[in-house]
Amino acid sequence: MDVSTCLKSLLLAIRQYRNNRGGLNAAQLQKRIEDVSGLKCGGLLFSGQVLPSECLSGLMEVAGDPNSSHTLTGTIISLLAPFASDGEAKEALHSSYNFTSTLAGIIYCNRSTPEEPLVLQCLNVLQRLTYSARTLHCASHIHELISFLMEHVQSNNDDIVKACLGLMANLCRHDISVQSHIKSQNNVKAFYRALINFLGHNCLTVVVFALSILSSLTLNEEVGQKLFNAKNIHQTFQLIFNITVNGNGTLTRNYAVDLLVDLLKNPKIADYLTKYKHLSVCLSEVLGLLHGKDPDTASKVMELLVSLCSVPILRKLVCEAVLRPPAPRLQPGASKGVQTRGSEPSLALVHWATSPLDGPEQCYTQALSLLAELFEEVIDSSLSSSAQSFTEMLLQEVLVLMQSPDSTEGTEQLLKKHCLRAGRVVDLLLVLCKGDSLRLLLSQRLSPEVCISQVELLLSCTQDFTGSTSNYHLSQVFSEVVLKTLELMSHLRQQMPDMETSFYRILQDQRMVTPLSLGMTSNCRDHVQVALHILFEAAPLPDFPSVILGDSIAANNAYRQREAEFSVRIPAIEDVTLTGKNFLAAPAESGSAYSIDSLIEKLQNGAELQDKVKDVHMSEIIDVYEQKLSALACKESHLQDLLEAKALALSQADRLIAQYRCQRAQAESEARKLASLLKDTERKKEDLQSVLSEQLLEVERLKSDSQQLLQHNGRLQAVADQHQELKGTYNQLLIRYDKSEGMLKELQAAHISLTQQAESLKKTNEGLKMQQERTLAEVAEKEKQIKDLKSDVLEKERNLAGLQNELRSQNEQIYELEENVTILKKELNKTEQARKEISIKASSLELQKSQVEAKLGKLEEELSKHTQMIQMIHSLSSGKLKGDVTANLSL
Repeated sequence: MDVSTCLKSLLLAIRQYRNNRGGLNAAQLQKRIEDVSGLKCGGLLFSGQVLPSECLSGLMEVAGDPNSSHTLTGTIISLLAPFASDGEAKEALHSSYNFTSTLAGIIYCNRSTPEEPLVLQCLNVLQRLTYSARTLHCASHIHELISFLMEHVQSNNDDIVKACLGLMANLCRHDISVQSHIKSQNNVKAFYRALINFLGHNCLTVVVFALSILSSLTLNEEVGQKLFNAKNIHQTFQLIFNITVNGNGTLTRNYAVDLLVDLLKNPKIADYLTKYKHLSVCLSEVLGLLHGKDPDTASKVMELLVSLCSVPILRKLVCEAVLRPPAPRLQPGASKGVQTRGSEPSLALVHWATSPLDGPEQCYTQALSLLAELFEEVIDSSLSSSAQSFTEMLLQEVLVLMQSPDSTEGTEQLLKKHCLRAGRVVDLLLVLCKGDSLRLLLSQRLSPEVCISQVELLLSCTQDFTGSTSNYHLSQVFSEVVLKTLELMSHLRQQMPDMETSFYRILQDQRMVTPLSLGMTSNCRDHVQVALHILFEAAPLPDFPSVILGDSIAANNAYRQREAEFSVRIPAIEDVTLTGKNFLAAPAESGSAYSIDSLIEKLQNGAELQDKVKDVHMSEIIDVYEQKLSALACKESHLQDLLEAKALALSQADRLIAQYRCQRAQAESEARKLASLLKDTERKKEDLQSVLSEQLLEVERLKSDSQQLLQHNGRLQAVADQHQELKGTYNQLLIRYDKSEGMLKELQAAHISLTQQAESLKKTNEGLKMQQERTLAEVAEKEKQIKDLKSDVLEKERNLAGLQNELRSQNEQIYELEENVTILKKELNKTEQARKEISIKASSLELQKSQVEAKLGKLEEELSKHTQMIQMIHSLSSGKLKGDVTANLSL
């Protein structure tokens, strides 16, 4: 079935179920939901179109209705649960459709039966939905959800306890309003005690959840100072690093890393971590995780390392662990001097930084951010020379990332990912420009064509992606990367003459108006400073469009002011009508463009000018029309900016209308609840009126009874006084009994420990006696072996003296042979001189030469014999005369 047809059927089933909540309509709706879940149409569901938005709003209303069956509600939650971890879909569920409030309402309606599978399902989905997301404290049923979580953290069901702790950790993290609400509860001390008890739990996930909640609530209080003091914090560090390295599931590792990241924001705990004695070992083990194939683990590890780099001392340690060259290690069977570099963390960082665009975005962004942090530490440090070879390899791999993606796959999502990664690459290159040697190396590797192609692609994307809110934000991202690339070109233009020419040529492009205007009106201080720097370079240029830039900045400011007013007043209908009028007025303004085109054709043809304007020069006419054309172009660009602002307002109005529909559905469901409650209260009121008349009669009887009870109360008061005295004596005896019982238990424990120590000492004493006997026997055997070895040594010394005498005689013979060889060399020189002077006697000299060669052969045979004898002597004398023999052999 087609996706749109399936969604239409789902919307029809939702409307039928609203009108009649019978079993047949519920079954039909459940079947339609199952059909949609089988199509895997997540991209269309959260595309912002009208039909999917209506379907999602209807599903939220059905799921939030307390009268809906648990089966139907569970099916809806199962349909939306896979999107609770997706980035854009998660944001839409969280903000546009109030899925968090819906799930909290379901839990509140079923608070009396927490063991229901639906409650556990809602808790698990909420945990994924609220991870790393801010939940509004004023949302519906959030207070009730927090009370439910505080009440059921001590449940007997481990799954419910784990889900409650994980959800509570998400809600408490970075949310001061939720933290203050929890601290204002009456049972907060019992909740703290329960969390402290969980620190000894056998499940590491529960321990991490409890630590995360305690750090969010009590880090700056007295309880937190006791938990995270200098004595206990080292155990916490060891626990976090053990979970990160050994792993107890991706979920536990993520929460452990988040806990350490949050703790590092406290200066005292960051100082404790710098003094942690096992930190270097833990860092090496954490860096070993980068060599795995799991991108989620690698991105979380790199997030931890980036957080560690926020502390200067820790950044230095991380930099040394990543970039310092390892000690030489030989592979088995490898040639001499070849090192194995496959396990270096720096290479793993390069691998994740150059991962494909269709992979996880967090991997390459975190890797590039970590590399930028590391090179901030490398500059002007002792590691700058050792990191030179790694920098060359890094530039060779990273500069490829600035090339534009394949045109066949140039979708908006792919361009956005490429732009974000290119921005991180430029940030890294800007860091490298801070060092003289690294900047020189970068100027040798980087070519101006790469920067030009990058800027051209981003400028064209900035012009294309306009008209809606998402595209407006996307063009902002593109503009930021353009400005960063131009700043990089500005830093390198002194080392590269071609770069300077390209830099000034791009500054005079009229498309630079959009990036500069967006940078000047940005909320980020760094972006404004970069835009100002580029503007100072571009303003003196002759062809710089300063007037158009001013109009663009004014349009951006007007759009921001209109957006601020719109967010305060929320006039959805008025803005929609105004936007429609502006869009209708746009073709009327374009009529001037058509007339301009006709005038240009007439000027080119020269048809009518000869008849009407004979006395005016053609150049003056062209100047007049050029001025008019430039003014109209400025007006057209200004109108285009206004149209873009109106389009952005229209998209925001559509989003607010969808949110309003969702809120209206929730308000209608609450109104129905209030109507049912009103009927119940009216019925109870009638019953209470009849009961009230009966109660008035009973009051008169009770007055007489009360006088009798007062007399009886006096007697009971005397008995109560006696009871209080007895109770005091009983409490004193009970306290004495508890003290004596505690002392008895301590003495019993001490007795048991002493008996165990005595038994262990007996066993060790027996073992030591047996070991002493064995050592005495071994000592006797060793003494016998020493005597035998002494006798062998004396015999070998006598043999060695005889061999040394033989060696001296052989050395004398070798000296004589060397003298003979020198004499023969002199004779050869004489024969060579004679051959040059007298060529006629060459034949006779050849005969003499053959005779001399025969003599030399005999001498070589004698030398070989002597060589064999020397080798025998060398084997007997254990190589002591190795240098002399080799020298003689070379002669």
